[in-house]
Amino acid sequence: MIVGMNTTRLLCLLAVLAGAAAATTVHAAPAKACVPQFRAGWVRLPPAPSTPMAAGFGTFVNDCAQPAAVASASSRGFDDVSLHESVQVDGVNRMREVEKLALPANGQVTLAPGGLHLMLMQPKQALVEGASVPVTFKLEDGRSIEATLQVRKTAP
Repeated sequence: MIVGMNTTRLLCLLAVLAGAAAATTVHAAPAKACVPQFRAGWVRLPPAPSTPMAAGFGTFVNDCAQPAAVASASSRGFDDVSLHESVQVDGVNRMREVEKLALPANGQVTLAPGGLHLMLMQPKQALVEGASVPVTFKLEDGRSIEATLQVRKTAP
């Protein structure tokens, strides 16, 4: 009888310990991956509806602990979208395509007139003030940043 009582106590103790162990190994939901954002996006209204290109601006905000890099951009409203930078060469302002745009950890990169900007080529319909332009930025690691840029005559 004493052996049976000790066995019962031992089994109860093992059950309690197993429950405690299970409670301490509960898996937390995986943390959502940090993704940079594009804020205050806007597209300058072209001077004429037939203009085959427009420029886009805004700010990438990377509040993540890791750096990121924009590898490409696209929009269903344009045949081609690319990142460009205006630079002065021999006193002449020139544009060059940016292959990869680095987004430093806990930093910002601003696209602004006269500097880095989006080139939006061959609009599928004429742009009008107040319209929204969806843009997808593809990061080097395959993730995406979705943004909506507002068509405006002047900077916000």
